[in-house]
Amino acid sequence: MHFHGTDVRQRALTLLRDGAKNADVARQFGVPRGTISYWKHIDRAKRDECPGRTQRPPCPRCDGELNGSAYAYLLGLYLGDGHIIQNRAMRSPSLSIACAEAHPGLVDECERAMRDVFPKNSVCRVPRKGCWEVKLYSMHTWCLFPQHGPGRKHERTIALEPWQQEIVDAHPWEFIRGLIHSDGCRITNWTTRLVAGEPKRYEYPRYFFTNKSDDIRKLFTNALDKVGVEWTTLARGSDPFNISIARKASVALMDTHVGPKY
Repeated sequence: MHFHGTDVRQRALTLLRDGAKNADVARQFGVPRGTISYWKHIDRAKRDECPGRTQRPPCPRCDGELNGSAYAYLLGLYLGDGHIIQNRAMRSPSLSIACAEAHPGLVDECERAMRDVFPKNSVCRVPRKGCWEVKLYSMHTWCLFPQHGPGRKHERTIALEPWQQEIVDAHPWEFIRGLIHSDGCRITNWTTRLVAGEPKRYEYPRYFFTNKSDDIRKLFTNALDKVGVEWTTLARGSDPFNISIARKASVALMDTHVGPKY
């Protein structure tokens, strides 16, 4: 008997969820069509999406107790590198967060946050060029992320709902961390100074956050203001896309609560 690995099964399920035909997936992975059909049935049953389902699964926010800390972090990731899609072949929309493969710890944290926010849904990782796409399927993604809409985020208004703002106010560091982990970084700058006539190299860390959306940058700086982190805007040409955190005390705060990607 031939056993198919978890990786093959998960990749096959991802294609099936995106609307691929059983026969096509079976040929791609060299798996019997009956096995593919069984995997698909079990997966849909786990997500309560089998044909004939009459009751919507419970919403983590409306019908349950939303994990505020995990949600604040996931919201930051979503505003930077997330998107929601649903096509005709999909019974429910998918939430996807792109995480650079150079930071495996970030991928783990993203998956953990998704599981904490959507405890009744399966989370998977899809390999992409240079990154992992961490994703799940849920009828309630639009409820939890009302910022979803047509077009790019920086081309439309991005504003938090009152209930989202309450969560961000209660968990500002998690929100900041999610934004930094998506569109930010911690780097080390250096300069030289003359000391007793000799050039001496000095290094100092700083944080950057870069996003084209004026609204998302404002959400970021509002959260920084709340926790007492000083920041400045650095223009790229005439575009103020970069937020810089360079003052020693503020960098120390960021190191304590955020830290570099890993």
